[in-house]
Amino acid sequence: MLATNVLHFTRILRDAGLPLGTRSTLDALACVEVAGIETRQDLKAALRSVLVSRSEHLVLFDTAFDLFWRDPDIAAKMMAALLPEVSGRGTATPPPPPPTRLLDAMHGQQSEQAPQPTQDPDELEFDATLTFSANEKFQRLDFESMTAAEWAQAKGAIADFALPVKRIRTRRTRSVNRGRIIDLRRTLRESVHTGGEVIHLARKAPQVKPPPLVVLCDISGSMHRYTRMFLHFIHALTNASIHTANANQHVEVFLFGTRLTHITRQLRHKDVDAALGRVANAAPDWSGGTRIGACLHEFNQRWSRRVLGQGAVVLLLTDGLDRDDIDVLAASAERLGKSCRQLIWLNPLLRYDGFAPRAAGIQALLPHATKFVPAHNLQSIKALAVALST
Repeated sequence: MLATNVLHFTRILRDAGLPLGTRSTLDALACVEVAGIETRQDLKAALRSVLVSRSEHLVLFDTAFDLFWRDPDIAAKMMAALLPEVSGRGTATPPPPPPTRLLDAMHGQQSEQAPQPTQDPDELEFDATLTFSANEKFQRLDFESMTAAEWAQAKGAIADFALPVKRIRTRRTRSVNRGRIIDLRRTLRESVHTGGEVIHLARKAPQVKPPPLVVLCDISGSMHRYTRMFLHFIHALTNASIHTANANQHVEVFLFGTRLTHITRQLRHKDVDAALGRVANAAPDWSGGTRIGACLHEFNQRWSRRVLGQGAVVLLLTDGLDRDDIDVLAASAERLGKSCRQLIWLNPLLRYDGFAPRAAGIQALLPHATKFVPAHNLQSIKALAVALST
């Protein structure tokens, strides 16, 4: 019976998006047999050791295990997660609800088994609460609520988005046929061919190009799913696979959770899945804690002089919930805001109609942000283009 359940559990993880095959199933069965399972935690640790190969899959595995192997406290945890609040300093953040793609995978596995007896209404209440409305428009679907199929469709759509950053005038010049500025150097150089006679006055004009783009993404437990989708968009920018207007866009990308990680080099791989795999390996704190103030301080000390020149625009993707020293966060945010042309804060918490900046971390960041916009679905990322073009 245990072997059958392990087999079904592995299929659920595969349907939910984990890269598992027949070899993984056999390894899981062998591990359970060798480990000598005595408690539920022993079983969880044994299966995690062979079925999870990337840090970003840990949350999905833990949620699937608690639902499949019936954690007695899972219902209370999920009901608490359905009442999101912006917590203040020192208040515990409720755990997120299970991804819809995981619920779809579990329901798919249940439909393949023999029909179950009719359950009481009380037993169906938990599942009914976590289902999502199929009538809601795809563009407005929250990334956290997407099914596996919708997630794959969103990844394809987001790679085609354009980001028309407003071009700025630089000190460098370029040669033009008509212009108000005379290019004396080129004029004298061309006069050599005519024996020193100036026949044509060469002209020049200031160069206009998009400013450098610096992206700072929060990969803490509450943000990792939004960051992962947003990185598909940044990957397209980094590889110049969108409109020609942004082909010369210089992009620098950083991740921060408990530490700061520079991932621009990893994102340059043409294949987005391979690139994100390298990113996951480079960021061991993925889906862990968050130290926003300390990470922004490190960025200001080590990287700001290198990447924030030429009127750079900074995109800060975070929910602003930080439990570290708020004074450090406020000072680091102030310096960051003064070092760049624009500091655009992308916050998924703005998806809530009743959102109010009560958390201490949000109050410390907000005064230094040039613009404060949501970033939780495809529609909000499209709206980012409007914020950057003004």
